[in-house]
Amino acid sequence: MAAQAAPPPPPEQKMMVAIDESECSHYALEWALRNLAPRRLILFTVQPFSPLSYLPAGSPPVGPSVASPELIRSVTEHQRQLAQALVDKAKAICAEHGVDAETAIEVGDPKETICEAAEKLNVDLLILGSHSRGPIQRFFLGSVSNYCSHHAKCPVLVVKKKE
Repeated sequence: MAAQAAPPPPPEQKMMVAIDESECSHYALEWALRNLAPRRLILFTVQPFSPLSYLPAGSPPVGPSVASPELIRSVTEHQRQLAQALVDKAKAICAEHGVDAETAIEVGDPKETICEAAEKLNVDLLILGSHSRGPIQRFFLGSVSNYCSHHAKCPVLVVKKKE
């Protein structure tokens, strides 16, 4: 009798945790590391557009100073450094759990950018923390997790911290 070949092992699931500076984001990362034991993990954060970059180049001065190109570059660089520090801290947390995570930073609106990145990076699972905002705050501020759960092209896991 010929022995049957064992089925190939399932492919490693590629997971992406969207992180920001919030406690709920940190909790979602820790939860994923403890409960899902990911082998392929991408730490993703969105660097917001610089509010100064919205000023048209030919706009008249607003107040005593004008946003110079140097100021815009300085603010943008500072935001980039903050985003890099955020993913570096998250990567160190992953290393403590024995996970060598990849990192990615994009600039844009968090809701749309997270969904676009999940598709572009071909992730199998998108993991987000829940801010647990009330209905009024969600109405005015929107909900990144709600938007992503409806628009991402992959499964979305929203991790809510127990109160």
